[in-house]
Amino acid sequence: MNQLRLLPSRLGAQAARLLAAHEVPVFGWRSRSSGPPATFPSSKGGGSSSYMEEMYFAWLENPRSVHKSWDNFFRKASEEASSGSAQPRPPSVVRESRSAVSSRTKTSKLVEDHLAVQSLIRAYQIRGHHVAQLDPLGILDADLDSFVPSDLITTIDKLAFYDLQEADLDKEFQLPTTTFIGGSENTLSLREIIRRLENTYCQHIGLEFMFINDVEQCQWIRQKFETPGVMQFSSEEKRTLLARLVRSMSRFEDFLARKWSSEKRFGLEGCEVMIPALKTIIDKSSEMGIENVILGMPHRGRLNVLANVIRKDLEQIFCQFDPKLEAADEGSGDVKYHLGMYHERINRVTNRNITLSLVANPSHLEAVDPVVQGKTKAEQFYRGDAQGKKVMSILVHGDAAFAGQGVVYETFHLSDLPSYTTNGTVHVVVNNQIGFTTDPRMARSSPYPTDVARVVNAPIFHVNADDPEAVIYVCSVAAEWRNTFNKDVVVDLVCYRRRGHNEMDEPMFTQPLMYKQIHRQVPVLKKYADKLIAEGTVTLQEFEEEIAKYDRICEEAYGRSKDKKILHIKHWLDSPWPGFFNVDGEPKSMTCPATGIPEDVLTHIGSVASSVPLEDFKIHTGLSRILRGRADMTNNRTVDWALAEYMAFGSLLKEGIHVRLSGQDVERGTFSHRHHVLHDQEVDRRTCVPMNHLWPDQAPYTVCNSSLSEYGVLGFELGYAMASPNALVLWEAQFGDFHNTAQCIIDQFISTGQAKWVRHNGIVLLLPHGMEGMVRAVVVAGGLVGSGGPRRDGMDPGPLVELDGMCFPGPWSTWVCAGWGLHISERVFPFQLIIFTPKSLLRHPEAKSSFDQMVSGTSFQRVIPEDGAAARAPEQVQRLIFCTGKVYYDLVKERSSQGLEEKVAITRLEQISPFPFDLIKQEAEKYPDAELAWCQEEHKNMGYYDYISPRFMTILRRTRPIWYVGRDPAAAPATGNRNTHLVSLKKFLDTAFNLQAFEGKTF
Repeated sequence: MNQLRLLPSRLGAQAARLLAAHEVPVFGWRSRSSGPPATFPSSKGGGSSSYMEEMYFAWLENPRSVHKSWDNFFRKASEEASSGSAQPRPPSVVRESRSAVSSRTKTSKLVEDHLAVQSLIRAYQIRGHHVAQLDPLGILDADLDSFVPSDLITTIDKLAFYDLQEADLDKEFQLPTTTFIGGSENTLSLREIIRRLENTYCQHIGLEFMFINDVEQCQWIRQKFETPGVMQFSSEEKRTLLARLVRSMSRFEDFLARKWSSEKRFGLEGCEVMIPALKTIIDKSSEMGIENVILGMPHRGRLNVLANVIRKDLEQIFCQFDPKLEAADEGSGDVKYHLGMYHERINRVTNRNITLSLVANPSHLEAVDPVVQGKTKAEQFYRGDAQGKKVMSILVHGDAAFAGQGVVYETFHLSDLPSYTTNGTVHVVVNNQIGFTTDPRMARSSPYPTDVARVVNAPIFHVNADDPEAVIYVCSVAAEWRNTFNKDVVVDLVCYRRRGHNEMDEPMFTQPLMYKQIHRQVPVLKKYADKLIAEGTVTLQEFEEEIAKYDRICEEAYGRSKDKKILHIKHWLDSPWPGFFNVDGEPKSMTCPATGIPEDVLTHIGSVASSVPLEDFKIHTGLSRILRGRADMTNNRTVDWALAEYMAFGSLLKEGIHVRLSGQDVERGTFSHRHHVLHDQEVDRRTCVPMNHLWPDQAPYTVCNSSLSEYGVLGFELGYAMASPNALVLWEAQFGDFHNTAQCIIDQFISTGQAKWVRHNGIVLLLPHGMEGMVRAVVVAGGLVGSGGPRRDGMDPGPLVELDGMCFPGPWSTWVCAGWGLHISERVFPFQLIIFTPKSLLRHPEAKSSFDQMVSGTSFQRVIPEDGAAARAPEQVQRLIFCTGKVYYDLVKERSSQGLEEKVAITRLEQISPFPFDLIKQEAEKYPDAELAWCQEEHKNMGYYDYISPRFMTILRRTRPIWYVGRDPAAAPATGNRNTHLVSLKKFLDTAFNLQAFEGKTF
């Protein structure tokens, strides 16, 4: 223990800086010379007293032997305590022994008391939120008792804990530098210190910030909340707040309840203050230069936000309640409390233009979080807003979902990553203190639903939602925090839910006592109106006129809504692409053009891909060998998978199209094939991205390893792709099956987004897939795509069809390509795309393409027909095998070994969806006497067979069967036993080339 009691002056410089930054209480010392030690353990038990005496004795003997902060502190304390006889003498004179110091007990006691007061101040800063009056219902305090040890509360309530007495209450104490309660005063009485700390930390605002390991940020928060009189509002600000509460509660929610009493709308009753809260964040942010705000939220309160924050026309909201309204757009549409909106308007407080976007969200409450962050990042990128001073995001959460949904944690961990940060998000938690019917004590293991935010050092401001002025001030500080430090911040609106989970639900079944209290609760609007009327800020007549004014607005909008007969889903777009669908006022042609590029461009890209653009940059010897291989392929006018990808991306960058590739280990590639980021072997963190050195005026290329997250990162990239159609945004799974954990994004946003919300998106999923004899190698893909990538639960990949060269975009396009064709990236329309990327084909000697297939005038081949001996004599062919993916190479090898090149033709489907009906029909008619078979390496219940079979029947009009060749149905997607894998492979290859295999069988 004595080893810890080092004099600060003897500490190493690095240790001193670390202790100062963390305000470590062990030494009771800070590097700031002005003022006494800022942090110190409680004096209870004598621990701090012993240490203090040691410092004091050392100072008496030689003031230079202690840190200058101790010197200043003891000098000030000694001057205050003595009337002249106790004045400290110069160091050269003072040589008293320790036995002679007993006369200085008064000074010693004063120093101890000052340290105790500083510890008391710190206790309020750390623990005051535990005893703050946060809950409008008075329930929360009782619940927190189970989380907070009793001594944490008594440190605030009982002076005895700090060896202070009631007689000390009127003594003056020097204030430390870590508090601003004194304002312009340097000393206060203990009684006044406690009073001001109580007002700051134990009223309607609870502050959690002392876990932040940055002194400047902690000081900033202290100053914002501790400074006396800081939370003052003008009469005009109070009147504006009242008017916003009127719109939020009295007329909008009440109006909907009166007109559609039996409709679910997930109203905001109990947390009406959220509307003024969001508007305050937007107002303050606009004042600081923000031009674009992107919001995400669950369904509770969404209609109110659309009406009173985004300013959606009320008649368009009201007509959503009409069951007879016909839809003018294709697709299923969605319930009204899932819809989004995009709106540009003037902010009336700042008189500046602002764009507001509320992103559509399914019932999966927190799924929208990473989507909002991705869209925000994209908007910042396209505006060149690297610091987030023009574009920001706001996320609204429910308390149960914020604590319970893992995607919240995943999203938080993207907040400070270079390629994912949005430079701070304001999180607003609507803390109903209940999740549907589940009490907090059953829903989480932490005191607060917001504790997840502590992992990224985000300050958490708890506030009683029945105190509108406290809420507004907290939200203003939150917006300012985000702008100042570019970090996340959480506002926890502790409120209640006046009705059940929805308006048809009865909450008294499960929370009878809670809802008895809620039924007795006076609405916040009445409380605040009575307060303002009592203080003379408004009159009763003015209040009633404000209510009547908004009531007229609602009634007029309701009348207009009755005239609407058609519902336009496109009016609810959250991410419009203006100008993309029209050219000079005319609809853009969706004809697919040739997508090849000049050979000199291919050669140039290949040259850059096989070199290191930076000088004095030492790469790994193994990578040198890979680059030489790329140079050889370029000289030979061929490409493998990795080089073809380079060609595809590079050609787009030349045309000014931004390319972003994200995912786990994508910079190198999981299978060490990509190497888009080169690392200097001798200089730490020095990297080079050759793709960004292709042309001087090219578009930027972003390639970034992601955190070990699928749900959050895919959601982020989906949001990124929403912002602009003129970009190629790709997400690669480390292994294809890993995308199972992102299934919610695929099912709820990508597959169904266009049908529900008329939202177009060009996200590309790269999923490593294939039966390699390893249990993890097969994608068990989901949604409308399926297991092995292609199928799941008998679901159809969707109505994306291509007829006569015209593209009709739908949910998915699914391609299983022999190589990363350059033409894939040149999509005329940014539709959602899945590309299965077999591991074994990355370096397969046969999986290469010639420049001849990529130069000007060429295009993507949806079907690659047989071009060998069988094609030259089609009348002799006995079997035509259709397949897709890497199984083609197994089939070709087996056909050659059996000498059946003239009797068996093999045709590859490179595009599964939309299904190439025209080309398949040509191939089938080319071999009129051949049996038709579909061969896949996946199990029968997981591959493409159930999808392609009815389509073949449509083409063949049921005159010829399409036989199945492949593995039997199974529960697991792949075996982990190498021998079992090879046995099953040999079995279906034998069937594929047994020309009598189907004789006597019925289809």
